[in-house]
Amino acid sequence: QVELVESGGGLVQPGGSLTLSCAAYGNIFGVYVLAWHRQAIGKPRELVADLNSGGGTNYADSVKGRFTISRDNAQNTMYLQMNALKPEDTAVYYCHVRTIVPGPENNYWGQGTQVTVTS
Repeated sequence: QVELVESGGGLVQPGGSLTLSCAAYGNIFGVYVLAWHRQAIGKPRELVADLNSGGGTNYADSVKGRFTISRDNAQNTMYLQMNALKPEDTAVYYCHVRTIVPGPENNYWGQGTQVTVTS
């Protein structure tokens, strides 16, 4: 079982930066995918970025070049560094862990943290 606790959301002006953190309590090993998703009001949840156990990353087109997903293995924490923020980045951000091997596959979600970009 894995518990995810997020922090780092807040209010920021356009062009500003924020770093989201997601601390994982429990063992994450084998084959897995770490990810950040977001959901704006009235819109479906969307994938922002993911990082797999092999080190590969994937980003939504809307955040490429501005956001960076990373993991600190020693701290068992994943991060989302967000730069050059835009009002359209306003959403609740969720961290997500999908464990694949060893099975069975499981999905774990953080509680969500609000990011608001406004002048």
